[in-house]
Amino acid sequence: MAKRMLSEAEGYELFQKYGVPTPAFQIVTGADEAAEAASEIGYPVVMKIISPQIVHKSDAGGVIVGISGAEEAKKAFNGIVASAKEYNPDAEIHGVIVEEMAKPGLELILGGKTDPAFGKVITFGMGGTLVELMKDVTLRILPVHESEIRTMVKEINAYPLISGYRGMKPRDEESLIAIITGVARFFEENPNVMEFDINPLRLYESGACAVDARIIVDDDYRPVGRKQRKLVPPEYFTPRSVAVIGASSDQKKMGYAVLHNLLHFPGQIYPVNNKRTEVQGLKSYPTVTAIPNPVDLAVITVPAVHVPKVMQECGEKGIPLVVVITAGFKETGPEGKVLEDRMLEIARSYNIRIVGPNCLGLIVPPRGLDTTYVHQSPNPGNIAFISQSGAIINTVVDWSLTQDIGFSAVFSVGNQSDLDFLDYLRFVEQDKNTKAVILYVEQLTDGREFMEVVSEVARKKPVVAIKSGSSQKGQQAASSHTGSLSGSYEVYMEAFRRSGVIPVRALRGAFEAAELLAAPSGYLKGRRAIVVTNAGGFAVLSSDYADMYGIQLIDLPAEIMDELNEFLPDYWSHGNPLDLLGDASEKRFEQVFEVLARHSDLWDIAFVVGFPNLVLTSEGLAKQVIKFTEKTPNPVIGTFLGGESMDAGIKLLKEHHIPNFDELEQTFKVVGRVVWQRCRAKSIGLP
Repeated sequence: MAKRMLSEAEGYELFQKYGVPTPAFQIVTGADEAAEAASEIGYPVVMKIISPQIVHKSDAGGVIVGISGAEEAKKAFNGIVASAKEYNPDAEIHGVIVEEMAKPGLELILGGKTDPAFGKVITFGMGGTLVELMKDVTLRILPVHESEIRTMVKEINAYPLISGYRGMKPRDEESLIAIITGVARFFEENPNVMEFDINPLRLYESGACAVDARIIVDDDYRPVGRKQRKLVPPEYFTPRSVAVIGASSDQKKMGYAVLHNLLHFPGQIYPVNNKRTEVQGLKSYPTVTAIPNPVDLAVITVPAVHVPKVMQECGEKGIPLVVVITAGFKETGPEGKVLEDRMLEIARSYNIRIVGPNCLGLIVPPRGLDTTYVHQSPNPGNIAFISQSGAIINTVVDWSLTQDIGFSAVFSVGNQSDLDFLDYLRFVEQDKNTKAVILYVEQLTDGREFMEVVSEVARKKPVVAIKSGSSQKGQQAASSHTGSLSGSYEVYMEAFRRSGVIPVRALRGAFEAAELLAAPSGYLKGRRAIVVTNAGGFAVLSSDYADMYGIQLIDLPAEIMDELNEFLPDYWSHGNPLDLLGDASEKRFEQVFEVLARHSDLWDIAFVVGFPNLVLTSEGLAKQVIKFTEKTPNPVIGTFLGGESMDAGIKLLKEHHIPNFDELEQTFKVVGRVVWQRCRAKSIGLP
């Protein structure tokens, strides 16, 4: 087999070349030889079985520690071999390793894996036998610089045990940094190493020692090459004419829904149906080649078995872009993959670009283009949504209509046989209507290229992402749904963070974050915040939520306090949050906002929390918030809590593109996530 596990001795020898300290060791094949080796190394020693079939040596009785004499070494050798054979009678026994018994120390783990999407990844954290239980680890996608390694070490919860905790002397952090650097270089320079771990790596007050090493190699491994990529002209997504192949007047058929949603398209629409001369009131054509005029975009809804023939006709017609709604391709298995490959081969021979197959289609609301079968076309807006699930697009579009959310573009990527996330990202990157981007991701085929492209997009426009498959069952579902394996959720999270993408877990949070970032003042430059409210209870909760989600409520400087005290009642909160009390009028809010605006350099975000009352209408408060935003360069975020009585104010905020939340904790949760990612992006050189 090409994939195999190196012996511990081979692992030690490899790691030693990269500056990783290991115990002195010898490999023996007999009891007398074991005693001799132990004496040469010096007691006490540890003895372990060497067998490629036995990964967890302790479970097999293949490890004995604290051996302190020759007779004990002989007995240990015989016992280890016997236990290993009993544990796995078919295991190949290559001998026993006798090694110096490292002194106790802080037990850490260093590991690496080859992720199918992102390649080499290293992991660091607390080690020992409880590593899976504690799960106190962090990871990085290679390559990684020393500054990131230092950050990585400080990220684990147990870092105080390294830096020194409650009178304990600090461990040798510089040696640890050097070892991680060497291990990262080892992993990069040995492409056939698929995974490894050093567990434990014992860290001392001075120095360290790798007590156990496991390395798995694949001699036949070849990294997946990047696919050749041709830029898709932006005008492909803004066609002047569209043909629907498989158009129907039967409301139960996909061809009906797609054509129905295109009826409001301002360009030319050409139904294609070989049995009817008219479909939904439009002249129909038997084939796409029979259409007398040029066609910029074709939408295919016929059964999968007919798609290659139809693709051939699209090529003959000279259509540059084809949306294949039809399912039944690689997601169904080997036969479907053959059909998809044939379709793709024909498309490439005619330079046709493909959206899908097995997709919902694409929507460009500002152009009145909807090639999907959603229940109702979405409104134009400034958020682009790129999704690997058509069902989620259906749900989100329906929900958006009730929430007054609009889209600049919606793309269902489907099987990505040709166009993929990167092509759609390049379009929205230059699209003047797009102010923020949301991704729903199940799996990526080339994570490295994705990171390069999305980081460039994120420098210009905020990108928010939801990654499904965080659980084992979720990963299995993603695999069966998309026809390819889902990578590790944690690796995707690291890729997003490193690329400047804001990861979120819920669709609602994704759109709230996108709307926040798409607002004219949505760029959050820091975490220093002020809260202004007329409700004492919400002031207290705001303090709790700010602390919970990493928002820093600033202490009000003396100059601000003096100005506020000149006109506020004696019993206002005299601190941040600024509780202006339940009888606060428009005038009181206006005066406070004027003071805060003059001191905009002291804070980064202002939260305004309002509630229904008879003294101040939601509309009146909203008007003052609008004036506030005109006087400060910093983002102002509303949280208007209540029912219908707050609708007028919320409507005003929305009309002026001021973010508003309807739940207090969600406000701080979303803003905290955005601020956290912005701060982290700055730390790795992103804007």
